[in-house]
Order: sequence, then C-alpha cells, then structure tokens
Amino acid sequence: MVDSNNILGSFDSSEEGGFKEHDRLLPIANVGRIMKHSLPQNAKISKEGKETMQECVSEFICFVTGGASEKCHKEKRKTLNGDDICWAMGNLGFDDYVEPLKRYLHRYRELEGEKANQNKVDIGNKNEEREKNEFLLGRFYGP
Repeated sequence: MVDSNNILGSFDSSEEGGFKEHDRLLPIANVGRIMKHSLPQNAKISKEGKETMQECVSEFICFVTGGASEKCHKEKRKTLNGDDICWAMGNLGFDDYVEPLKRYLHRYRELEGEKANQNKVDIGNKNEEREKNEFLLGRFYGP
C-alpha cells in the first residue's frame, strides 16, 4: 500500500531540494476549465473551490503514481506505463475506474499504432515522390 505521508513528504516545499508549491500542483486554470465542463453554463466556481480541487487532484495523482511506482520498483523497471496506472487504481480501491481506463488505454494505443502506420505510409509516399521528381529532373536536364 502507498504511504500517503511519504508522498506528501517528498513534495514538501520546506524540505531542501523539494518541489515548490506551484511546481507540484496542476495549473489552476486547467483545473477550473475541467470543473466548468461538469457545471451548468451559468454556474460560477469560487477561487477557494478551484484551489481546493487543485490540491485534491494533485494529491490524487501523486497517490496513484506512487502506487504504480512501487510496482515498477518491485519489478525492477524504471518506466511507469498506463498498465501500471490501471493496476494502481485497482490496488488502491478505485475498481470502478479500472475497466473504463483500460478501454481508454487500449483505444489510445490503437490510435497511436494507426498514426505510426500512417506516418510510415506518408514517408513512403514522400520517398516515391522524391524519386519520381529526381527521375523527371534527370531526364529533363540530362546526365
């Protein structure tokens, strides 16, 4: 289990070499924008409400990341991936979010694969176009 005191301690701005408060928090404008998506158009959010949510979501990210990091450490891996986050979410009791997150991750990977394949096709097409242009220029200008 993740020690939340340890997570908080590692980000304590009073510690030498620790992160400053603004470095460990998500940008408040982004937090406010996300919050507004869930509210009626005419609703307002106080500065205190945004700051409270900013603290909560930043701490949540640290909590889940800490759990995933422990798993990676035990497995002697240095790179944390989406599967580790899914595992940590389930391990920390956020079971209702694991399956939707796995579906999102699967779809994300599919789209990234499609994008990589499209880039290969684009590069191939550019090479063919360049070769065709070189051939035509060679015929026009001669050897």
